[in-house]
Order: sequence, then C-alpha cells, then structure tokens
Amino acid sequence: MFFIRNRKRSTHEIITQELKNKSKSTPSISSLTKDEGVLLEKIRWKTQELNVNNVTRTKAYLDFYLRYPDIHWAFLGHMVSRNGGWNMTDLKGEFLPRLMTKKDRLLFFQFLERGNWLIFQDVYPQFLLYEESLKWRKPFFNLFGKFHISTFMETIWNQFWRTNDTYLLTVALVINEQSYLERRVVQNPMNQKQVLNKFEFLLQDWLSFNHILFPYGNKQLAGQTLHQFELLHERILLGKRLYSSLFKNKDIHQKIVEWAKRHPHTGSRKDYWPDIFNSVNEGTPGFPYQLHLKSCQLRPGAKRIYSPTLENAWKNVSHSEAEEGDWFTDWRIVDYLKEDYENINGEIKDEYCKTLERLELTALAKKAITF
Repeated sequence: MFFIRNRKRSTHEIITQELKNKSKSTPSISSLTKDEGVLLEKIRWKTQELNVNNVTRTKAYLDFYLRYPDIHWAFLGHMVSRNGGWNMTDLKGEFLPRLMTKKDRLLFFQFLERGNWLIFQDVYPQFLLYEESLKWRKPFFNLFGKFHISTFMETIWNQFWRTNDTYLLTVALVINEQSYLERRVVQNPMNQKQVLNKFEFLLQDWLSFNHILFPYGNKQLAGQTLHQFELLHERILLGKRLYSSLFKNKDIHQKIVEWAKRHPHTGSRKDYWPDIFNSVNEGTPGFPYQLHLKSCQLRPGAKRIYSPTLENAWKNVSHSEAEEGDWFTDWRIVDYLKEDYENINGEIKDEYCKTLERLELTALAKKAITF
C-alpha cells in the first residue's frame, strides 16, 4: 500500500512540474506529415458524424467504453449524457410545459444542447487519437492542438500512456470538460442573463435537473445531486463523486453497465421506469389534471407520466464552431487530481421521488412561474 501511494504521489509531482512549465510557455505549432493529415481528417469526420444529437453522442460514449473499458470517463460520460437527454425531453414532457413558457423552454434546451455538443467535440477526438495510438503502438497526443484540445490533457494522456492510471485520466477529463464549458457556456453573458440567472431557482430548489441518475437492477437508482451549478469547483467535485458512485462498488458498476447495454438511450425516462413514464401521452385533452404519484408509484387508475423521446421532442441543431482558446492557465488545478477516500453514498431514489412529487404538485397548482 505504501508503494502504491508513493508511486501516485510521484506521478502527481511529475504532472505538476510539466504543467508548471507549460503554464509559463507558449505552445509550439508543429507541421503535419501526410499520414497525420489523413488521420486528422478521419477523426474530424467521425466526430462530426456522431455529434448529431444527444442520442448519437450518448451511444458513441458507451460503444467506446465497451471497446476500451480502461477509459472510465467514456462510461461516466455516457451516463451523464443520458441525464442530459432526459432533461431535454422533460422540457416537452408532462410537467414543465405547464410551468414554463415555450420561449423559455427553448432557451433552456439550447443551453443543454450546446454544452452536450461542446463536450463531445472536445473529448471524442481525444478518444479516437488514443485508439489510433493503440493501433500504431505510439502516442499521437501531440496532435491534440490541431483539435484545440487543452495542453493540460496532452500532459495527462501522455502520463496515462506510461502508467495506465485510470483514476488520474478520469478525474483529469472531468476537470477538463467542466473547465472547457466554464467560459463557453456557464460564463457566456447571454446564458448568464437568459438561462442561469433566470432558472437558478428552478435548478436548485425543486426541479429534477440537479439529480444525476444511474439506473440499475430492478428499478434501483444510484447517483448524486448537484448544488450550485454555476460554480466550476462544485461541478468538478460532483464529477468526482459521480465517478465514485459508478466505479467504486464493482457489483453496482456491473449492474449499471448491464442496464445501459440492455436499454438503448432514447431520451425518454421510460427507459428506466416504464411503469411510471411513457413516451406516448396517455392524458385526455380537456380533462382536469390528476395526480399521478404517491410514494414513487402510480396512484390507482392514474395514467403514466408523459416523457417523450428526444426524436419526438426536439429537432437536430446546427451548431456554430466552438470558441477557441485553452482554458488551462493555472497549474494549481492539479490539486483536484488527488484521490478522495471518502465513502460516497450513491443512494438517490428517495430524494428523486420526493422531487418528482413536488414537481407534480406545482404543476397541478398551475401557477405559472414568472421572473
């Protein structure tokens, strides 16, 4: 045990020194060989092909993880992306159309979709370059700059190539993706005004957007709850807790993987609770709204809650190019790479059920939320 901890400490020191050096220097731009140029075009095409919508991205993450199970973030990304899809379709589901205007729901969808798109176009080329590195038996991480991937991740992937430290790589990717979103999405002035400030109450208090759910087994849910979404620090810590919830307990991890393999992502919450949610609207137009739930079960005679598929809820979005620029400026971000040994309780079912019931009661009251 002493040897393992000492080795990890040495790895941390190596990374820290490399990043200190990088934070003081200007990245060099190297020319490409013909083969490298062909490789980059192949990766750009493949990433664009799969970055169509939340469903295609989510499937791509799982497919990659099943091919390369050492890349833990691919499965973490898959499960978090599933939650992103559920949040998107909630905007067209049973409750939120009663509480939010059509314009506000569109704004919130665009916010979620942009973040989902940005993360994929940043992380998936990293995965494909790793895949090519395995095929050619030499690292291609020096090409990260051609995709505007942070120099932080070049250092981390080179270290992973030498040590196969899955924890290090996963947490580094959590840091990278949340830092990547910080300026482009969270601190974007338009999003600050039209989305985050406007929906802070919705996000933090009683909507389900702050629950990240990992279904498994017979209607079981693991996961975590996010508070203070607007804080980068909180999102990184959440990512570390989610990683622990997914991978620390091997039995639960395998059950979640098996669930994901058996249930292709559609965006509908019917994927994990078909006895409570349905992708077809069972409600009768013109009839008064009736409560569906009690203690996380349908009331006698109640219809299932409407939760549409992504395909039926939203059209595909054509995105503008990602904003350029490397987020990495301060080497002290490496402090997040230190492993946490706290015991993470991933039980979330009861909390989520209470949130659903609060949301339904608010929808029943039909008190439109104004800002």
